[in-house]
Amino acid sequence: MHSDPIADMLTRIRNGLMAGHSSVAIPLSKNKVEIAKILKEEGYIEGYSINEEFPPMLNVQLKYWGKRRERRPVISSLQRVSKPGRRIYVGKSEIPWVLSGMGIAILSTPKGIMTGQQARRQGMGGEVLCYVW
Repeated sequence: MHSDPIADMLTRIRNGLMAGHSSVAIPLSKNKVEIAKILKEEGYIEGYSINEEFPPMLNVQLKYWGKRRERRPVISSLQRVSKPGRRIYVGKSEIPWVLSGMGIAILSTPKGIMTGQQARRQGMGGEVLCYVW
């Protein structure tokens, strides 16, 4: 049993990128699907699919750039911010800029999981889940 499933998801993606895998399998949850959806929309992953068989898994197709021998992962870093032992909440005016706008912050808001930029536009804060760049 994992005490922090989102950190487990980010670690699986990070490990898959370092090993050069084309995809990684992650135990399924609604929050993880929403995070994968954001990563897909922002261009950090190729895509994702849901495998409903037991146990249900989320398959994330990782994205690389460059030619075969010199290919590098699109994601440079995934950093978990709010942890079960220390939750980090921000107001609408305190939403952080990741790498001066080159990366994204993923927030859990009252209207669901969204990027920091979307939360700023809608004028709401929330829990900072992670940074991606």
